[in-house]
Amino acid sequence: MLIIKYYFMKLQENTKIIFYKKGKKTYSCDEGGKSFTQAGHLKTHQVIHIKPYSCDLCGKSFTQAGHLKTHQVIHSGVKPYSCDLCGKSFTVAGSLKTHQLIHSGVKPYSCDLCGKSFTLAGDLKKHQLIHSGVKPYSCDLCGKSFTLAGDLKKHQLIHSGVKPYSCDLCGKSFTQAGDLKKHQLIHSGFKPYSCDLCGKSFTQAGDLKKHQLIHSGFKPYSCDLCGKSFTVAGHLKKHQLIHSGVQPYSCNLCGKSFTQAGTLKKHQLIHSGFKPYSCDLCGKSFTQSGTLKKHQLIHSGVKPYSCNLCGKSFTVAGHLKKHQLIHSGVQPYSCNLCGKSFTQAGTLKKHQLIHSGFKPYSCDLCGKSFTQSGDLKKHQLIHSGVKPYSCDLCGKSFTQAGHLKKHQLIHSGVKPYSCDLCGKSFTLDGHLKKHQLIHSGVKPYSCDLCGKSFTQAGDLKKHQLIHSGFKPYSCDLCGKSFTQAGHLKKHQLIHSGFKPYSCDLCGKSFTQAGHLKKHQLIHSGVKPYSCDLCGKSFTQAGTLKKHQLIHSGLKAHNCELCGKAFALNSDLHRHLVTHSGIKA
Repeated sequence: MLIIKYYFMKLQENTKIIFYKKGKKTYSCDEGGKSFTQAGHLKTHQVIHIKPYSCDLCGKSFTQAGHLKTHQVIHSGVKPYSCDLCGKSFTVAGSLKTHQLIHSGVKPYSCDLCGKSFTLAGDLKKHQLIHSGVKPYSCDLCGKSFTLAGDLKKHQLIHSGVKPYSCDLCGKSFTQAGDLKKHQLIHSGFKPYSCDLCGKSFTQAGDLKKHQLIHSGFKPYSCDLCGKSFTVAGHLKKHQLIHSGVQPYSCNLCGKSFTQAGTLKKHQLIHSGFKPYSCDLCGKSFTQSGTLKKHQLIHSGVKPYSCNLCGKSFTVAGHLKKHQLIHSGVQPYSCNLCGKSFTQAGTLKKHQLIHSGFKPYSCDLCGKSFTQSGDLKKHQLIHSGVKPYSCDLCGKSFTQAGHLKKHQLIHSGVKPYSCDLCGKSFTLDGHLKKHQLIHSGVKPYSCDLCGKSFTQAGDLKKHQLIHSGFKPYSCDLCGKSFTQAGHLKKHQLIHSGFKPYSCDLCGKSFTQAGHLKKHQLIHSGVKPYSCDLCGKSFTQAGTLKKHQLIHSGLKAHNCELCGKAFALNSDLHRHLVTHSGIKA
């Protein structure tokens, strides 16, 4: 009789189950909209919306007293349930069991849309919300939306500014304990996740997965404005901030603005002067470990990224991309003041500092000021006298490797940049641009003392040294002084007797190529510079200017012995010979 009763009860139970499965869900929740087949189930569900049990420590509320007790164990710090494989501890036995599924590697729940697998059915449900695109939870402060209420709560902690979890080693604070744990892995140096393709190691499996997307070449996230593609959606969002022009994060010290808070923090390290990452080979220090790694590639000599057009190689892929913009000819960033265009926005910003006149970086030795700290460092190498980069062909030394490379182009004889107006060729694009200013006739830089005008500010500065009378560079052989070191070097060639530049027509030799070119104009018979007053013609513009001084009546060169005045300095020197008693 008992056995028959048992089977009858089971039959009733199974019948109920079948009925529940096939029955309609006529009872709906007013708050969440969820539907149920029975009124009792609805009541049980509605308890979720009512949370009478609150935690005294953090204020979190629960529907049941048991759930509150389980939660309070978290605050106690007691974690009696430990994982035998990795040692991770948990407050609840259920959490340990869930964790152990990770080690098993079993992921029976797969997403039908993307194939991603999960150990728990709940994790799959959360993941599927991403594909739905539904984000019902929005932040009241910034409007950002989330698929899960928990993600919204985590996000709101950012706005609160509360960061109760601090790193004992570096003092960095975090809003969540999990973020602190991830950060502490950096200090441990433990990177168990390695890339099979390049060997790069990571502290977290997620970071490895993101890295592996780089090797796949798959970049499904594209920018609608410029077409640039990214492997991760987050990188696209960061990139789109550049186009928006919004830079809400500003530096209190220099006023520079940034689109992201993280970029601002990295920038502020520059002002702190703290550079904990040093190069073992040259001693150069850096504020960030990533910058040190890039620097160390220079010492390795490995340059795996080559330009298909000119063959130039680079240590970093980003440098190659910047270089390739030069060949494209596209210069979308223009200066509003002078019209000069640039391939990169950063280069434009640096250029605009020139117009501002703001030069906060000064040399302690000579007082010269610069707009950028990097330019000051390069300048200081001049005072040090250290020139580690030498030319194998002529022995000339330089303070910077870049200057040596430019110099070596002279020996190559390659001059790919030609002037359309006169045909003159140059080894560097910059030299051609400077030359073209001569044809334009524009000379915006004028001397306040004599009115002479120049196409470039640098030429004006050199000229002003003549008026100062300051000639710090003296010849050891004859004592003649010069305002510039370059002029002294040219002069010393006279004493050496070395004249490598010879005229093919008359055999006359010269110490400099420029002097030979001027001389060859005599043989050509071409005299394009004529005097408006007397019609006399000259091969060079400079000779015409000297001649015009005769017509001006201006005689600025006086003899200290007899008071006689001359228009030209060379005429004064000839006159002084008469006082010496030496017959020419």
